[in-house]
Amino acid sequence: MSKSSVKILGYGVDGFDMEQALEFAQDNGGQVVTINPEMILAAQKSPEFSQIINDAELVIPDGVGVQIGLKILGHKVNRIPGIEFGYSLLQNCAKNNKPVALVGAKPEVIELAQKNLKNDIPNLNIVYAHDGYFSDDEAVIKDIIDAKPELVLVALGSPKQEFFIKKLKPSLPDAIMVGLGGSFDVWAGVVKRAPKLYQKLGIEWLYRTIKEPQRIKRIFPTLPLFLLKVLNEKMLRG
Repeated sequence: MSKSSVKILGYGVDGFDMEQALEFAQDNGGQVVTINPEMILAAQKSPEFSQIINDAELVIPDGVGVQIGLKILGHKVNRIPGIEFGYSLLQNCAKNNKPVALVGAKPEVIELAQKNLKNDIPNLNIVYAHDGYFSDDEAVIKDIIDAKPELVLVALGSPKQEFFIKKLKPSLPDAIMVGLGGSFDVWAGVVKRAPKLYQKLGIEWLYRTIKEPQRIKRIFPTLPLFLLKVLNEKMLRG
């Protein structure tokens, strides 16, 4: 399957729907970046992070802000929530007896996440799991390599998770590796995902901000600044 990507603020975003993105990831492996406005603005200030995004095998629009930004630029793309993408990959691995590794979150969170995922997904084979509280990347990477997973889900927060995957990728080139932020907290039941209506409207960020008001410092001015930059790009394009 060939890719067709569109550009936003200099970064390519793949125009797949969920099923196409899953098929592409499973056929090609490599790093999947679940991109959002915060990541794009961070990458503009970091050449190293920018390069990781540009080198990723697949970049999917996780944040609704990216979807809105692309619409402003005249591109219609399907939003693909990272948490749903990751869960679907886990289901497919279970069906095909493919081993999985999980890295990230607090020790109690990853333990609960594993338990819940195994209860929810029959035959899920988690061959390696480690919380996100480690200082020696190389030791964890060696253990992952030894476990030989075909799917690695990393929840260390961005951009830490993307840099970790970059280090790991050369040693497991055929594996799918996805950075999933706070997904483990949801799977553990520690954080409740937004109701279906919020998900459908693409405003899960609003629900989380209502529940966690401190998040407003992250969203504002990030989202308005991002959209202003997109509008400026549209004007420059004419």
